[in-house]
Amino acid sequence: MDQPLTHPLHTIQKERAIIFILASLQFLHVLDFVIMMPLGPVFMESFKIDAAAFGLLVSSYSISAGVFGLLGALFLDSFDRKLSLLVLFFGFSFGTFLCAFADTYLFLLIARIIAGGFGGMIGATVLSIIGDIIPVFRRGTATGVVMGSFSVASVVGVPFGLELADRFGWHFPFLSLGIAGFLILPFAYHLLPSIRYHLDSDVRVKQSQLKSLFEVLFKKSHFAPFLFMVFLMFGGFTVIPFLSPFLVSNVGLTIKQIPYIYFFGGLATFFTSRYIGKLADRFGKFFIYQIITLIAILPVIMVVTMTKTSLPVVLAITTVFMIFVSGRMVPAFAMVTSAVEPRIRGSFMSVNSAIQQIASGAASYVAGLIVVQNSEKVFENYELVGMISVFSLLFSIYLAKKIKIAG
Repeated sequence: MDQPLTHPLHTIQKERAIIFILASLQFLHVLDFVIMMPLGPVFMESFKIDAAAFGLLVSSYSISAGVFGLLGALFLDSFDRKLSLLVLFFGFSFGTFLCAFADTYLFLLIARIIAGGFGGMIGATVLSIIGDIIPVFRRGTATGVVMGSFSVASVVGVPFGLELADRFGWHFPFLSLGIAGFLILPFAYHLLPSIRYHLDSDVRVKQSQLKSLFEVLFKKSHFAPFLFMVFLMFGGFTVIPFLSPFLVSNVGLTIKQIPYIYFFGGLATFFTSRYIGKLADRFGKFFIYQIITLIAILPVIMVVTMTKTSLPVVLAITTVFMIFVSGRMVPAFAMVTSAVEPRIRGSFMSVNSAIQQIASGAASYVAGLIVVQNSEKVFENYELVGMISVFSLLFSIYLAKKIKIAG
């Protein structure tokens, strides 16, 4: 069972305070990742790299996050979740700070690997905290609020970060993020309570960390959530990393118009993600996931087949794309978070996050191998990437149906 509703933490006021700080930490973590993609044209020009090298730059963060996430599964359930989150966020902020001083492609690649190594476990820890202290019947709403940090990052962070990059160079957004990360840590320390239910509860089974990891990896009921996560990521991250370069090279947008894509898309998802969370709590998480995923197929096809198009039409298409492609994540993560017993939730979410990160990195890298630029700097084969995305979306529905709520 999850933590009893009579626990002192389970008051609406305290829940809101916890969700607020978790969403704030998630905001900075997500912004560090998403800002890489709209800066794609800038990186490709600055370092004179091709699509495959840029794909590696994006995927290096995710793959590092996945590898270290698996290691994190060995110890995340052995510590207070508050302590784990603060240590991980410090390391992530340090890695982001290093990005600001990268003067070569290799330096930046190494800095992204460091940031990813710590950052990949942040999401798992945040979702574990939600799973530990938020009742299942409010978990969809809480997940929607925290996942809404992606929207806030898109609405406020990405346009502001791109403006800083335009004025002061691409290093400056990473410098700002690193500093902000260090500044928010004292607030997180004071606002987050100690979360030791998974350590103190009588449901905790005393066993070695390695045995716990094996239990997480090889428990039959976990296979469906793990495989589901792979196709969930391939459904979006085959298309998303090259969206900005594609819009500049093929559709005719300028680099200065790219922030509008993230502003309007993020603004829309800021409201829709929370509404989707409420719908998932009311009508069932699988049912809502199924509906949103089927709808998402149309904007995916429209995005990857765009030619020279006016800015208003592009904004309409990309906004719908972001609403439904990112909207899938709310019921998806709510389902996955509920598919494990509390005593091993930290390890499970760490492994799940590792799979998520490796899958998203693999999707970005595979897309980078498929998409090529011709002699006129126009991207080709983007529609093939879209076909992979559509197949992944459809197959993920089948896998989502196999996920069962633990207990």
